[in-house]
Amino acid sequence: MTVLLQIEDLVKRFGGLTATDHASLSVRRGEVHALIGPNGAGKTTLLHQISGAIASDSGRVLFDNADITPLGLHRRVLGGLARSYQITSVFKRLSVLDNLALAVLARSGSSLRFWARARDERTRYDEAAAVATRVGLGERLDVLAGALSHGAQRQLEVGLALATRPKLLLLDEPMAGMGPDESQRMVALLQGLRREVTILLVEHDMDAVFRLADRISTLVAGKVIASGSPQEIREHTEVRRAYLGDEQLLEATR
Repeated sequence: MTVLLQIEDLVKRFGGLTATDHASLSVRRGEVHALIGPNGAGKTTLLHQISGAIASDSGRVLFDNADITPLGLHRRVLGGLARSYQITSVFKRLSVLDNLALAVLARSGSSLRFWARARDERTRYDEAAAVATRVGLGERLDVLAGALSHGAQRQLEVGLALATRPKLLLLDEPMAGMGPDESQRMVALLQGLRREVTILLVEHDMDAVFRLADRISTLVAGKVIASGSPQEIREHTEVRRAYLGDEQLLEATR
């Protein structure tokens, strides 16, 4: 399996705080790769660096055989790298369909000044409707995003990322704030997507992580201390000591 994403020695400092400290990992094409670690470990900062939302102080990001370190967020999205956020970021006053149509427009480079005319371009709306169906919202196209449940808004956010036709999907705690039923729906959605897109997933729900991930990396104090299969991470002494704890880790992987 070839490497799609390689990050090398990424460093980000905020004043005297080192958020990521020479973090390195690789994500193979076609896998679900989970990034775990305690609160404050630097996971979200690392996703920001990978996505281009913030610039690194040093290090490199290699994606699909190209060095994308100098590129900003928009250029990375156009190159096939898309992400969702811890906090839902949908247009709450627009319908599900219009939210997704905007994402399709952004990918195609169309100017939003021509939004009224773009509404008549049925091929884009057809694509948006297909994405809605893919994330389980095909029956709710005309519902305002703000009227959706929290779980459904997270599904829509995944759809917004999918509408950009990514090669790699970065997901930042997609199960955050969900109840058990919503979490199960999200896990089922991501299990289905693994056949279509490579996923790098940050998640605190250890049950979901060990159900979904082909490989797992553990970040502690800005450093990647271990990467490997779920079994290898489950048995890794330093991971247990630094983050999970024997009882929590064993319970999560039963």
